[in-house]
Amino acid sequence: MAFEEIRNERIKKLERLEKAGIDVFPATVSGAREEIGAVLKNFGKRVKSKKKALVSGRLMAKREHGGSCFGDLKDASGKIQVFFKEDVLGKTSYGIFIGDIDIGDFLEVAGKLFVTKRGEPTIEVLEWRILAKSLRPLPEKWHGLQDIEERFRKRYLDLLMNEEVRQKFLARSRIIRELRSFLEKTGFEEVETPMLQSIPGGALAKPFKTHHNALDIDLYLRIAPELYLKRLLVGGLEKVFELGRDFRNEGIDATHNPEFTMLEVYAAWWDENDMMKFVEEMFLNAVAKVFKKKELEYDGSKISVKTPFLRITFADLLKKYALIVDYDAETRDSMALIARRFGLDIEKHESKGKIADKIYKKICRPHLKNPTFVINHPLDISPLAKAQGPTLTEKGRTLEVRRFQLIVGGLEIANGFSELNGPIDQRARFEEQEKFRGTGEEEAHRIDEDFVESLEYGMPPAAGLGVGIDRLVMFLTNTHNVKEIILFPTMRPR
Repeated sequence: MAFEEIRNERIKKLERLEKAGIDVFPATVSGAREEIGAVLKNFGKRVKSKKKALVSGRLMAKREHGGSCFGDLKDASGKIQVFFKEDVLGKTSYGIFIGDIDIGDFLEVAGKLFVTKRGEPTIEVLEWRILAKSLRPLPEKWHGLQDIEERFRKRYLDLLMNEEVRQKFLARSRIIRELRSFLEKTGFEEVETPMLQSIPGGALAKPFKTHHNALDIDLYLRIAPELYLKRLLVGGLEKVFELGRDFRNEGIDATHNPEFTMLEVYAAWWDENDMMKFVEEMFLNAVAKVFKKKELEYDGSKISVKTPFLRITFADLLKKYALIVDYDAETRDSMALIARRFGLDIEKHESKGKIADKIYKKICRPHLKNPTFVINHPLDISPLAKAQGPTLTEKGRTLEVRRFQLIVGGLEIANGFSELNGPIDQRARFEEQEKFRGTGEEEAHRIDEDFVESLEYGMPPAAGLGVGIDRLVMFLTNTHNVKEIILFPTMRPR
């Protein structure tokens, strides 16, 4: 039967039920409703006590046998078999169930518990009523929802039909809950900063632009909350975090979605080494609380999450995997030549450090399976991080910053550094970035005068951290496409 025929037939059933005086979409369920999982948990005791059960859920199967019918009723806590008999319910009630109730409908059933000859926990239905009528048929479990894009567009069906998908999103919720709990227990305050910003800052990324009609000004969806959170350090809030959405108007691939979840953490009086130690503790806590083990699997590899995590410098990684023996000795042009040999496209405006970062991401990062801190990045790709030396430049040497990235399973999970708190130095960095804007570099930082002014009032020594929640969940659930762990990923309209 074609889809439209099925839908039309179900509408006729809906109309028959309403003509019979049945409220097909009642507003309330019975107050004594139990979760199916709770009934199953104490099923043996409940059978002996002869205590009746009252449950509600979605009908997922019907198996008719003459004057009786078995079905499967499912709620968020579990699934239980239900048994309808004509001689118990009466001809009218049973006839309505057989004739007008479909797989996908929501029901409330009350009855006594028993175990079938096959050992199946079952409710013999003594009373029942419909709670909601479904007009569209559910997809077949194995054949009806194979199109990957269809799964992402209709996540509600994906969650309903694929238990593995449902478990991933429940794990995501638990991971976020544990991160938030750990931060609160260690003295951090959760805060909220603007998502609409007049100057997009805090990261090197292309923003989404919008217009506020009442103020008649252009605004940007934030690419990061960093500059606002550091203003709070100036204001005397010494340990803060924000867990929320960021937006970047960039490409979509297996690890990037334009709208994503980021955790940012800032602590006064800490440096990057303090923050790396904290990251280890927070990471291990989440793994232990949610997964209760110290070894995970990702992309076919066993990943050990023991501490301390390995540390390796950015330059040493280039030397080990890209055979760039002396990063300091390379020029911007020689680095571009190496990058092209690796099949990378290089733009005229890209700096030496940005070219090196492209090589690192393609050639080096995939080798880092166990948790690894990549440290000491080039200054020209880290405009908000404190330099290793006291000045911006040192003759004959590429200046590095006190920065780290946490890589696990080849994925960048976190980025952090000792925060630049010198206003003169920060202004110079912004001005250096501003030069790139006229050369086609849309991601370059703009000068945020208000932020620089806030630094002039004094910001304490501090360390900051950004954790990509989506990629963290990808790793912890052994998932290889970010769309699989975002409930409603950004998709091109049909």
